[in-house]
Parts: sequence; structure tokens; C-alpha cells
Amino acid sequence: MGSPSEIVPAATVVVIRETPGGAAPELLMVERARAMSFAGGALVFPGGRVDPADRVLATQWDGDADDLAARIAAVRESLEETGLAPGLSVAAERIAAMRAELAAGATFGELLRDHAATLDPHALVPFARWCPDHDRRVFDTYFYLARAPAEGPEPTPDATESVRVFWATARQVLAEADAGRARIIFPTRRNLERLATFGSFDEAAANARAHPVRTITPWVERRDDADHLCIPNDCGYPVTSEAIDRATRG
Repeated sequence: MGSPSEIVPAATVVVIRETPGGAAPELLMVERARAMSFAGGALVFPGGRVDPADRVLATQWDGDADDLAARIAAVRESLEETGLAPGLSVAAERIAAMRAELAAGATFGELLRDHAATLDPHALVPFARWCPDHDRRVFDTYFYLARAPAEGPEPTPDATESVRVFWATARQVLAEADAGRARIIFPTRRNLERLATFGSFDEAAANARAHPVRTITPWVERRDDADHLCIPNDCGYPVTSEAIDRATRG
């Protein structure tokens, strides 16, 4: 693996919706447009780059500046891509206007001010951090967990970066990928396998807190006469390697 020429700070949020009757919780999934240069056509969690404006907004809170900026980016990107914004308190009828203004170039900080909205970045629970280095441009991505907002609009795609938005259990998404009806990249698959072991948001959050986040950079290792893409065994993941000829990497 060569040295990347660009490392892009990014963030994503796993929005978790409890289901009645004790069934497995559902996750908010986004299908990316096929024309996107990274993970085109793949199913992912809402997310994207950390913008300079996210870093400016992050100075309103005490704490690690990179982490706070990533939390803000995760909420902003979820709003942009799906119309849902975990951690944001605002009148439900203002969500559509905020989303449209973001698409038109307004900063998230401006929207919070103009729409009398309150952001709680600590509503997001740190879950993981991935920084694959197999390409010339890599994404250093913070992953967070968040409860689905109790009230708000149904999620919809932005029809630019996202072409489909839907709720599904982690096992359902994995089954769709295994049947060839969906595409998921290596980090998403590993995170779905981990999320599939939880019966509730609280279980997922407890597991996240039991495994302090450290950066995961997969590596290639020869195992059983085949090259495997591997991750550490002590970060909370039930599956930690996959034959590289089966792994989808971006």
C-alpha cells in the first residue's frame, strides 16, 4: 500500500430506530449515486467530509476539536442526505427549509441561528474510526451512533449524492449484499456485522463505550494460501478478515 496523497477528514452516523415487539433495531441506510467517485452505487450510512465551517462551529463546545467537528459534520450530512438530523432540536416544519438552505450553500451555524435550532453534538456516541490507506485519497472517518429522532419527517434522498434512503436491520442489508442485490464496501460490511449483534440502541452504545475508539487501518495478510484484508481482533468486531478477492474497497 502506497502513501496516500490526500487524507480527507470525514464523519458518518448510524441512526438507529427501535422496532416494536423486541425485533432487531433498524438502521438508516443510504444508496449513493453510481456517479459518485467514492463508493458509487453502494449502501452506506449517512455521512461525508468535515467542512471548515464545521470546525468553526465546533469551537462553541469544550472538548476535542476534531471529534466535535466530526460530530457536527455527521449531523449536517445526515440532514443533507436524508432529511433527518439526530441531535438537532428544531420545529419539525423547519427541517425541509433547513435542508434546502444547506443545499443552497448556507452553513450549518447560520441555519442554527436563523431557525432557532439547538444542536447537541454529545447526542452522538463514538463507535469507530476507520482510515483505509489503499488509495491515493483516503477518508479518515469517525463513526457515531445516534437514536432516530422521535419526531420528524420521513427520510428522503437528496437525489444528488443519495438516490435511495431506507430503514433496514443490519442482517437484512448483509443478506441483500450476499445475494448480489446490493453493494457494500469493506468498512460498511464490518460495521454491519458488528451492529447485527445488538438488540437495541442501548446495547450498541454500551458496546461502543466498552471498546475505546482507535483508528482502524486494514492491512493485507496471507492466510490459508490467500491474501486477506484484516483489521485488529480487539475493537469489537465479530469478523476481522475477508479474502481480498471478495472484499469491496471503494
